[in-house]
Amino acid sequence: MEEKAKIELTRSLFWDIEYDRLDFKTHASFIVERVLNRGSLEDFRAIVKYYGKEQLKEITLKIRYLDKKTLSFCSAFFNEPLENFRCYKQKQLNQTHWDY
Repeated sequence: MEEKAKIELTRSLFWDIEYDRLDFKTHASFIVERVLNRGSLEDFRAIVKYYGKEQLKEITLKIRYLDKKTLSFCSAFFNEPLENFRCYKQKQLNQTHWDY
């Protein structure tokens, strides 16, 4: 099977690591989480194109943290209820009082 070419993402998203050493297959979850939480719309489009919507959905459902706005966007984009996202369940477990 042919290996996919690297995608160009905003390098400043990965300020703490060597961007050129990223393995887009092995580090998929890390890359997707960074792009969803901090990336631009162009970065998001690039990961959708690279991973495909279904694989991206599988990865996103398992992410431990997404901010509220990003979580709502992902829920609508993937047509998945909030309750199916790991980060949503985790937040509900750790919530001690009202979230206002």
